[in-house]
Amino acid sequence: MLRELYHRLPLPPSWKRWLQQQRRRWQAGPAAAGWHKARTSTYLGPAAKPGIRDWVFFGVIDWHFRHQRPQQLALALARQTGGRVFYLTPHLLPQADVGYAVECIDGAAAVYQIALHAATIPNIYEHIPDVQALAQLRAGLAQLWQNAGIDSAVCVVQHPFWLELARGFGDALLVYDCMDHHAGFDNTAPAHEARELELLAQSDLTIVTSDFLEAWARPHARAVAMVRNAADDAHFRQAARPETMALPPKPQPIVGYYGAIAGWFDLALVDALAGRFPDVDWVLVGDDTAGAGRALAHHAHVRLPGEVAYAELPRWLATFDVCLIPFQRTPLTMATNPVKVYEYLSAGKPVVATDLPELSPLAAEGLVALARDVDGFERAIRAALAESADKRQAAEAAARRMAYAQQQTWDARARTLQAALQALPEPSVSVVVVCYNQWRLTQRCLESLEACADGVPLQVIAVDNASRDETAEGLARWQAQDPERRRAIIQAENLGFAGGVNAGMAHATGDYLVVLNNDTIVTPGWARGLRRHFEREPQLGLLCPVTNNIGNEARVELPGDGPEAVLAAARAYTRAHAGQWMRLQTAAFFCVMLPRRVWAQIGPMDERFFPGFFEDDDYCRRLQAAGYAIGCAEDVFVYHELSASFDQEGARRKQEIFERNRRLYEEKWGRWEPHRYRASAAEVLESSE
Repeated sequence: MLRELYHRLPLPPSWKRWLQQQRRRWQAGPAAAGWHKARTSTYLGPAAKPGIRDWVFFGVIDWHFRHQRPQQLALALARQTGGRVFYLTPHLLPQADVGYAVECIDGAAAVYQIALHAATIPNIYEHIPDVQALAQLRAGLAQLWQNAGIDSAVCVVQHPFWLELARGFGDALLVYDCMDHHAGFDNTAPAHEARELELLAQSDLTIVTSDFLEAWARPHARAVAMVRNAADDAHFRQAARPETMALPPKPQPIVGYYGAIAGWFDLALVDALAGRFPDVDWVLVGDDTAGAGRALAHHAHVRLPGEVAYAELPRWLATFDVCLIPFQRTPLTMATNPVKVYEYLSAGKPVVATDLPELSPLAAEGLVALARDVDGFERAIRAALAESADKRQAAEAAARRMAYAQQQTWDARARTLQAALQALPEPSVSVVVVCYNQWRLTQRCLESLEACADGVPLQVIAVDNASRDETAEGLARWQAQDPERRRAIIQAENLGFAGGVNAGMAHATGDYLVVLNNDTIVTPGWARGLRRHFEREPQLGLLCPVTNNIGNEARVELPGDGPEAVLAAARAYTRAHAGQWMRLQTAAFFCVMLPRRVWAQIGPMDERFFPGFFEDDDYCRRLQAAGYAIGCAEDVFVYHELSASFDQEGARRKQEIFERNRRLYEEKWGRWEPHRYRASAAEVLESSE
């Protein structure tokens, strides 16, 4: 009753929207506070399953605001993949500290809603986060990533507001769920339109819901897949049973609608139709922000019961004799693939709708009737109402609609999304590992590469520089296990580090090339994480990760003595520095990545720096001379023993090699500047801006 009175208030739509925002804010306050107290910022759910990706949704709506595409897709993916789902609500918690709150949505399916702390609460549809807000949100999300142990993930972004936050986790796949024409909403900030184009360009995959959105997105996106809306068929099929009706049976038929009654809802059309059908009840279920209550108040046979819970929708749908989609034809609706049409058809109901592009194929199959004006709607509604006169034909028509809807499920859409991800043409990476004795370390390095590929097409080339231990035999066995992706090159003589790298690069086929020492351990997501920085920073020519052991700024202080303890500490470090990188004068070649085009331009390493020392300094000078920047990724860590190969040489011999190669370097480039460790974390932040 109160809802109906509210909808009939003689207030402009803008005033009603403001009142609703205040109501929701008031309601969210106590609920959010209690929610936060119930679960602190420590994730207490199940651990990640080995080999299974988690899903992180950057939501366009709160989980509890109208159960539709965002929630349905998240639940379907959780059911099908067994991965955990973390759904970030746009309703941020007003907290000055870094953190988040967790709400368990479905414990069995491991679905959780996450509310990040924010000192200021931006409206995500109208604003973009400023620098301070973004830093707090990033830190809160990094806490979640660390607490939940997220190693492999797919980030599904559903609004451009989240771009800067989502793309910070470079080792995750990035999907843009382009479900609406955002520019068509009156509350979309102009900055979001430019940001959306950036989101399209940076996402690994863009999924769209309509032909309109596909045509718009394809010129800007890397890859596009059609994942239309759908229905929870089992839920809405209940509406085919008369006993589920929300209203008592009446002699007069009901033309019904449910969903948002907003700016795109054609009030003038419904007003005219209600006048032409005085003997028909009109039931419009949904939140009214368009002033429908006032505009239609003079029709006694029009009822607006207000917003109805998702669980109750089938009971209302059961009362409808004809289902309506009375939208205006605007850029927003012309891009829309209405969820409700699938739900209406799940119940076998006749549907009369505005002539929208996404509904034309259904009309061609006789599943819906389309119209563009009052007369057309009147004819279609009268035909739909007359359908019940022939029980057999009505039953056949209902069965055809339900059979169609049964194929249009969210489970089917989730499978389509997974297939599109599986088919993504991800850039390939070739890794060259130069080995000299120390087979145990080499084997450990190769095993880490296999374990941490995370779906990246990886070619590994191991070059043995005339080792005297079992390295050659071990590499032969290793190559035989997967000759398509592995190649062992056994040198009869030691070519030195630069020579070994060049020998390996001659066989490299990847889009990105990596030089990796054999005394390293790579970590989950390392290859994709490094590659992301090149995609976002065109001036980058070469990039290394942070590490525990190296003689320059790439070294970070981490607790722990052995690999296991250091790697655990490194995980917290890289998550806290998601998306960050710093400029370097020189990157040590314990682990570096560069695009193939850069290697082709700069050329092979200078083999005169034999057997090692200064070959990496030299290559960095060549890169800089060509105009490229050199960097260190703060969000990727690779464990390093340091000088495992050179430690086999005596101290005197090492010093002789060092001095000789320094003279060669200075002949080419002038006075050598010794490497230095980083002074402070401020260097990282300044370099990342």
